[in-house]
Amino acid sequence: MTALVHMTATELAAQVRARAVSARAVTDAFLGRVDATDAALGAYVTVDHEGARAAADALDRALADGADGGPLAGVPVAIKDVIVTRDLVTTAASKILAGWVPPYDATAVARLRAAGAIILGKTNCDEFGMGSTTEHAATRTTVNPWAADRVPGGSSGGSAAAVAAASAPLALGTDTGGSIRQPAAFCGVVGLKPTYGRVSRWGAIAYASSLDQIGPMAATVADAALALEVIAGLDPRDATSIDLPAPALVAALARGVRGLRVGLPREYLPDDLDADVAAAVARAAAMLADAGATVVPMSLPHTRYALPAYYVIAPAEAASNLARYDGVRFGARCQDPADLDELYARTRGEGFGPEVIRRIMIGTYVLRAGSYDAYYRQAQQVRALVRRDFDEAFADVDVVLAPVAPTPAWPRGATPTPLDMYRADVFTLACNLAGLPGLALPCGATAAGLPLGVQLLGRPLDEATLCAAGAAIERARGPAPRAPWPEGTP
Repeated sequence: MTALVHMTATELAAQVRARAVSARAVTDAFLGRVDATDAALGAYVTVDHEGARAAADALDRALADGADGGPLAGVPVAIKDVIVTRDLVTTAASKILAGWVPPYDATAVARLRAAGAIILGKTNCDEFGMGSTTEHAATRTTVNPWAADRVPGGSSGGSAAAVAAASAPLALGTDTGGSIRQPAAFCGVVGLKPTYGRVSRWGAIAYASSLDQIGPMAATVADAALALEVIAGLDPRDATSIDLPAPALVAALARGVRGLRVGLPREYLPDDLDADVAAAVARAAAMLADAGATVVPMSLPHTRYALPAYYVIAPAEAASNLARYDGVRFGARCQDPADLDELYARTRGEGFGPEVIRRIMIGTYVLRAGSYDAYYRQAQQVRALVRRDFDEAFADVDVVLAPVAPTPAWPRGATPTPLDMYRADVFTLACNLAGLPGLALPCGATAAGLPLGVQLLGRPLDEATLCAAGAAIERARGPAPRAPWPEGTP
């Protein structure tokens, strides 16, 4: 029998529902894996041993009484630390929220629990989701399970590393400009960013409200599809939530890609693209063509303006959203302020890290009266052009195939300036500006063994086609190898 920690979420749920293994045994196996690996890996910021075991025992009692257990019965799930969890510390990897224990669950977490999932703990991330390396957290950094000297990507790097290192079969991340897809590619796992509004953002600590989305990270496309089925759907508490039922994604996995038109945008394949990354995209295109799809060249002409537009819009929204952390209503407060102004200033100065402060300052600048038309209004106009590019493209193709990042995972500390880091998002953030779904999945490795990922972008609300195409690549590629590190752990 395959070790429990190396089973997929789908296999684990089937085993638990069939009473072949108890939820407690599954939970203990993954908690043991976390205890054995995480001192070196740094994927988790909080591990809830007691709560996870209590939930597993309660599920086992329900199963003994004849309950079905739910589609994720007994499946341990790791939650990115920007997603609120009831009675479990949630900090957004920031000192300003240190020790904050929410009294409620985010809608996505509540739906996971209702589906039988067991919450293992909270995973590390860049502070408030601002970063592409998981090096910008208040307390620890996360390393890539494939090579400890490399970044896991970000900002959902802890969730990606946990799945890659088999210390969770399933995780939740958030994607504001690629924060699910890029770490998934760097760590050799699957990351699914849903259509904006498909999953409720209620309980997700806001970075940029018009861009943020919660989505699953998993070892296989089937697991990601199953998790999205569970967490999707209307939530009256989120005004941006779409009034549509959860999609039937697992059923779509077997439908294949025969007759599908797959677009290869020339703007995503520049001449100076890393050769290994370009080869991964070419492999995926060949796999889809062999499975019956038609691969065609295409153009998204406003792509080059997406990066600067994003880094105006996202900081502008962050400056507004993070104004609530003032030392009065949430989290940390400075000691002995002389007056209210000093309370605000010192609390934020002591509580926020440098990358968060940088983005708040950028956002405040672009929103001020003398800059609004020159920066923010133009960025929103560019956003409309980016969305129009995709609308016109999807009149001719069903799916867009592209790289996730310009390079494989880079060495830790190798982005010395903010611009170096921002450029790494060049292939992912247009998807967020347009509100589209995106799926990242492994497709080969470099000569040094670092995972290579590709992404599929689809029409709004068409996650089913992305999952079908992703599953076709998985069938052609074969099972993705597991991360070899840390060696010698169970």
